[in-house]
Formats: sequence, structure tokens, C-alpha cells
Amino acid sequence: MSKSIQAVRGMNDLLPDVVDRWRAVEEAAREVLLAYGYREIRLPIVEKSELFARSIGSLTDIVEKEMYSFEDRSGDNLTLRPEGTAGCVRAGIENGFLHNQIQRLWYAGPMFRHERPQKGRYRQFHQIGVEAFGIESPDVDAELILMCARLWRTLGLEGLALQINSLGTLAARNEYRRELLRYLETKRSQLDEDSLRRLDKNPLRILDSKNPDMQGVIAEAPSLMDHLDDDSRRHFERLRDYLTQAGVSFVVNPRLVRGLDYYTRTVFEWTTDRLGAQAAVCAGGRYDGLVEQLGGRPAPAAGFALGMERLVELLAQQGDAHGVCPQAYLVLLGEAAEKQGMALAERMRDAGVRIESNCGGGGLKAQLKRADRSGARFALILGDEEVKIGSVAVKDLRQAEHQTSVTQAAVADYLKQKI
Repeated sequence: MSKSIQAVRGMNDLLPDVVDRWRAVEEAAREVLLAYGYREIRLPIVEKSELFARSIGSLTDIVEKEMYSFEDRSGDNLTLRPEGTAGCVRAGIENGFLHNQIQRLWYAGPMFRHERPQKGRYRQFHQIGVEAFGIESPDVDAELILMCARLWRTLGLEGLALQINSLGTLAARNEYRRELLRYLETKRSQLDEDSLRRLDKNPLRILDSKNPDMQGVIAEAPSLMDHLDDDSRRHFERLRDYLTQAGVSFVVNPRLVRGLDYYTRTVFEWTTDRLGAQAAVCAGGRYDGLVEQLGGRPAPAAGFALGMERLVELLAQQGDAHGVCPQAYLVLLGEAAEKQGMALAERMRDAGVRIESNCGGGGLKAQLKRADRSGARFALILGDEEVKIGSVAVKDLRQAEHQTSVTQAAVADYLKQKI
């Protein structure tokens, strides 16, 4: 017998119990985003590879080592999207809805990076992305952060901390890059392999190293805050004022940088200490130059992406069920009950009761086991006697209550009072 085929490493099945929790996050996010006036956009999973080289940066780890790229039958070089912002900007330019307009958009779906799989980091992972175009002032930066805070409250998530920083303008960051390089060259013998590789290509990413042996070098590095231009400094001060007035706690982390080259001014991360090395649950910032960089007319922009796998794992750790089980399970004993049961189940659903009807026969004991495994609160038992008198027996599977008999006409209302 041949060996069974396994899923691709780092690309995981989402089984029904897990999907229930995912759906809870997606539905909560959709309601929060609607409350702030954000509209959904749906984007292709495959884009031209050039899009990501131009947006993310050709010298980043993502473009150099992690993208799933291939040549199609027409000879085009294509890539499974490693992130969503570039595709959203491309869509805005191509469809003409960014220039001199304010757009608040969101999208959801899978992203792909060929990383080393570990808990909270997979080769196919899922994000909800949020983008705001056409607003240069820091009030929209604050709005994005407040939206995240509201979602955490809606989901009942605990232990999330906000870090913020400003990267300034591209010109200010280039000046800082030169000073940082001079400093790091004096510490070359203390740099790890990753930092040495980044030294000439993307030295700011060294500040984001999680290697404990690098923290001393990073702590003594010059601060980007000392090189901010005046406009970026004022922008960042106003953002902090907005967050303080709104009661959102934050920490200014001058070492916070993002792994994508297009960020300017505000960057932020929501982090947790409950997921091991994968601390960032949600991250984003401002990318005012990206629209022009990708061929559109200049337009300010800001956004964030939240990681579904990490959010769902946090919910699971907190023990939040967020499951969607049937409210009742219909046990059918005998041919007459099976014939009548299907119509009864349909009437229950019409009345708003989630009910799973037994299929495939079986005795009372076997069907009650199925009812219990379904997660339903109640078992409704329909046998020959119940068929004759137009009733159904109601058994509470979760609480020690006596079984009772209810007319079929009244059983939906009875259950809705109990649930």
C-alpha cells in the first residue's frame, strides 16, 4: 500500500472546532471595521513578483528568501502574496480610486512565506488587513490603533501591549542609516550572522534582532528619535496625545522597526508574552510614499495587519469556547419518526433553532452518544409514541433535569426560553 499524502509543511488544515473560533474572530472584526466605516475589498492571491520587489524592498528577507515565486505558462514571473498592502495599493492605482480620495478598506485571506515553520509562524498564514488612504494627519493613525483596541475588548483578549515608534521621513531615515552604519562597523566583531548579512543591505533590521547576545550592541546604538525631522516629531507627538486622551496605554520603543521598506513615520505593534518567540499579534504603520512608488499619484496611507493564527491561539489559551454547536439534536427511533422528523427539524430551523437531525439510524443509546458528541444542549427524542400524539421528549444533556414532553408545535419556543 502506498504511503498517504501529507499536507505541505507549514500549511495546515483548519478542523471544524478550530474554524468555529476563527469565525468568531472574523465576525467580530467585521463588525468593528463596519463601525468605523471601513469597506471590504477582495484581492487576488497571486500577483506579479515585481510588485513585491518594488514595495517590500528587493533586499529584504521576504523578497530574497521567503517568497513563493514561479513562472507561469505565459512566461510571467508570479508570486503568492507574502503580504496584502502592496496588492491593495496596486488595486487602488489600477482601478483609479486613490487619487484625491479618502478610502477606508479592509481585506482578509491567506498569505505565503517560505519560513521555518514554528508555533505561530507558518508558510501559509492568514491575515486581516486594514488600509486607510488619503489622510496625512495622525488622527487616522490613532483611529487604526483604537480600532485594534476595540477588537481586543470585543473578543475579551487580555495581555496585549502596544508599542509605538516613528521612523520619520525617508530623508531623515537615510541620515540615521549612515550614522547607524558607522556605529555598527565599530561593533562588527560582536554581530551575529544575521546582523552581518543585514549590515550592508538593511541595517535598521538589526535593531529588531531577538538574539539575546545582540541586545547590548542594540542598546548602545544611536537613536532614530534623535534624527527625526520636525514634521515627523510633531506628527508623533500628536499621535501620543490622541492615544493618551482616548485612554490607550502604550510604550514608545525607539528600536521598533518594521521588516518592510515602505514604512514612514508611525509604526506600531500589539504584542503578547503568551506566544513564545512570536510576540507580535498585530502590526502596522504609515506608508506615505508607497502609492507613488508603485506608479500612482502621491497619496498618504496607513494600515495594519493582524495575524489570525496568533489571535486564535490566544483565545484558545484563555479557554474561550467561541464554538458554534447545534442547540438541539433530534433522535429518531423508527421509520415513522424518521419520516416525520425531517419536517419537524425544518420547522425548528425556520423558528431560529440550530438543530442537527440524526441520519443513518441506530438505537437510542447510540443516538444519544451522537447527540452528546455534537455539543448540543438538548436531545429531542421522537419515537412511535411521540409520533402518535404529536409530541417530542426533551432531554437536557448538560444539566441534571428531568426529561419532559412538549408538543411539536411548542418545542421551538420551549427551547428558545431555555437556551
